[in-house]
Amino acid sequence: MTLKLAIVGGGWAGMAAAVAAAAPDVELTVFEAARELGGRARALDVGLTETHRLRLDNGQHILIGAYTETLNCMQRVGVPLTEVLLPLPLGLPFPDGSGLRTADWAARWPATPALLLAIGSARGWAWRDRLALLKVGARWRGQGFDCPGGQTARDVCQGLTPRVMADLIDPLCVSALNLPAAQASGQVFLRVMHDALLGPGFGPWPASTLLLPRVDLGALFPNAAASWLRDNLGGAFQLRLGTRVDTIQPDPAGWRLRGAGLDRVFHRVVWATSAGTAARTMQQAAQTASATGATEPARALGAWASTCAALPFTAIATVYAHSPGARLPRPMLALRDTAGAPAQFVFDRGQLAPHEPFMQGVLAFVVSACEGDRSGIEQAVLRQARQQLGLGGLQPLQTVVERRATFACLPELRRPGLHIAPGLCAAGDLVEGPYPATLEAAVRSGLAAVRRLREMTPPAH
Repeated sequence: MTLKLAIVGGGWAGMAAAVAAAAPDVELTVFEAARELGGRARALDVGLTETHRLRLDNGQHILIGAYTETLNCMQRVGVPLTEVLLPLPLGLPFPDGSGLRTADWAARWPATPALLLAIGSARGWAWRDRLALLKVGARWRGQGFDCPGGQTARDVCQGLTPRVMADLIDPLCVSALNLPAAQASGQVFLRVMHDALLGPGFGPWPASTLLLPRVDLGALFPNAAASWLRDNLGGAFQLRLGTRVDTIQPDPAGWRLRGAGLDRVFHRVVWATSAGTAARTMQQAAQTASATGATEPARALGAWASTCAALPFTAIATVYAHSPGARLPRPMLALRDTAGAPAQFVFDRGQLAPHEPFMQGVLAFVVSACEGDRSGIEQAVLRQARQQLGLGGLQPLQTVVERRATFACLPELRRPGLHIAPGLCAAGDLVEGPYPATLEAAVRSGLAAVRRLREMTPPAH
């Protein structure tokens, strides 16, 4: 019998689930409310001049070699990884040359020797800084990269010097967990450190390799996945862009989805929308199920919705600016995050796309865990560019502020589970798991949701 599977949400989690579900006995439909795929990791058209528009992103993402499931999914759908990703060796260099930096010729070294090289050559570090990091790293390894659930990242970094915290831990923590070290989960931070330093890596890239996208986030995976699904499933795959699923309710055959021009029953459903949409829809479904006497589904839907609705969130801003002669010493630099200087990283989009003339001079500034309004953030970042980069002629192109960019990865945070109700699973970086809100977390949740649904009893004929 053909399994009718619906995936609600065409972001990275939803499209990873779709690729994982592709099989001869599956009739697959992906619903996406927006007009393009990608979710919170999507492409935008930004005007550079009156006659030319740039294909940029709603936020600047990076991958690392430890993102094995993401890279495997990309490779499976035919994405030419070595063409669309720029590998950089482990390092967080600052504009003044300080901070960790590994030579390009060591880009394919295993993570541990690469880290030792970076520590040994870090500019501005005294020997006490280097020895403190080695000592704390040995402690993490001795503890199995584990800690009590209530500890913060700063707690697990006790013993590190202020210089190491400022040059390494603070920028790394805010980029990976979108929270300062004093607030972020120590357990999740240690898991990120473990996998980045001791993970298997992917192909030629060690786990710690930084992988910067050379193309927009839509082309990087979601659009390629949709093309692959059309080629491999033919008529058994439908992509419904601009179709919002308003309601879901239990049905004897599975789950009924309704929306404008939509009223269909599916045997299985993967729900891969934003947290707010997911919580509202599941709470409404719980009320409907309760009114019709479906007590058990109502209880499960309501409990999941409550956990999802309680998630705290933090914001990320991306400030795109342009100056014809602007060029950084490296494709990515760390910045000093101080009062009035909110950006932690800057990316040179011209170096990432060297063959695109209109991309030259375009910089992307990332402000994690940001506060304030869009205009204030933009002006503060431009001042920071003058002070720290010596770039006084930058003109803002567009500033994107995602107020609910990621969940706040706090110690002992309770996240909603993968399983919502029989035949219904959740996917997205918010789903319970060992990782913070990253592309890898999203992809892994999509794969896990499909595995869970396949384990369930097949639908009756």
